[in-house]
Amino acid sequence: MTIDVHARDLRYFVAVAEELHFTRAAEKLYVSQPALSKQIRALERQLGAELLLRDQHAVALTAAGEALLPHARQVLAAWAEGAAAVEAAKAAQRSTLVVGMSTRPGRGGLLPAIRSRFTAAHPGATARLRQVSWEDPTAGLADGSADVAFVWLPLPDEERYAWTVLAEEPRLVALPDTHPLAAHAEIDFADLRDEPFLALPKSAGPLRDYWLALDARAGRPPRIGAEIAGVEETYEALVAGLGVCLVAEGNAPLITLGGVTTRPVQGIGPSRYALAWRREDEARPLVRAYAQACRATVAP
Repeated sequence: MTIDVHARDLRYFVAVAEELHFTRAAEKLYVSQPALSKQIRALERQLGAELLLRDQHAVALTAAGEALLPHARQVLAAWAEGAAAVEAAKAAQRSTLVVGMSTRPGRGGLLPAIRSRFTAAHPGATARLRQVSWEDPTAGLADGSADVAFVWLPLPDEERYAWTVLAEEPRLVALPDTHPLAAHAEIDFADLRDEPFLALPKSAGPLRDYWLALDARAGRPPRIGAEIAGVEETYEALVAGLGVCLVAEGNAPLITLGGVTTRPVQGIGPSRYALAWRREDEARPLVRAYAQACRATVAP
């Protein structure tokens, strides 16, 4: 036989069973004693069993009441957990996701497209952008100031992170318009090995080495003309002739503002631009949702 019992009735029964006193139970539940007694009677009728023995002096559980009590507690506990899970899900929908980045991703409106998909799936959530210096190659993931981040691979301590690649682009060389190599339509990296290079801060770790193309230098150390930690610094250093630098094709428009040009480079591999997050956060709903929005945006 299937019996539909309201959680309210079970809560009333448990309160009386624990207090063994209708008045105290009613005060605990913030209801009147007559209303409480009426609901307990209704529950007993529904179950077809007397749950409580009542007289003028005391209240006691019947055998049926003793049998029901632990199960009633379990049902109420499970319902409380379910309600808490719903509230957590609602809070996740309303919460803020911090998106770290060191360079704003232009790339044909990539960021607005991702934001549009993300907010359509989670209208109560907010994606807040946080600009981070190039001194932190994880764009805020390492110190926890960002939940997800647009980054260049490779990352330091990469076992801590998961990512989805958004773009794979050729690495170009940026150099002053007046540089002798600027007259070439394409440049072999071997012709750049002796040039002074602009380098990311040492804190960038393997990313600094990557943009210096250490793997293409045949063991020869690079000449560092200056360190740069942002787009503006890079442009000013290039114009000043402090060095040349490699740049992803999608970022070339950021530094070719006048006096600076870019050229394709032979002998080095492409760059990889990705959205990354901490592996420990993979189960977070908004992290998953933002990653999915990124994948859907760049999917062919």
